Amino acid sequence: MPEPGLNELRLDARVAEVLPLRRTPAGIPVASCVLAHESKQVEAGLTREVSVEVQAVALGDLAAVLAVAVPGSALRATGFLAAKSLRSRTPVLHLNTIEFLEGN
Repeated sequence: MPEPGLNELRLDARVAEVLPLRRTPAGIPVASCVLAHESKQVEAGLTREVSVEVQAVALGDLAAVLAVAVPGSALRATGFLAAKSLRSRTPVLHLNTIEFLEGN
């Protein structure tokens, strides 16, 4: 097995979509959402506009927090990237923290 390495993502985004709260077969709460990010970034000395949508998931107590998020809410999220499944290698942000911004 490979040695552990750095895999941490911090993202300021808006909640684009929240799916209904569900539970794993073990009874752990799971909430999924789509986060939309827009910003200006510097690349090779040039400023460019960046926009991206990222699938995200929260488990346990954090799932209850995410499940009641209102679409359009601004938040700061931290977590790690993992493949969606063994068959789909699409990255999903697994949330460790959520901080709502703008008084949400």
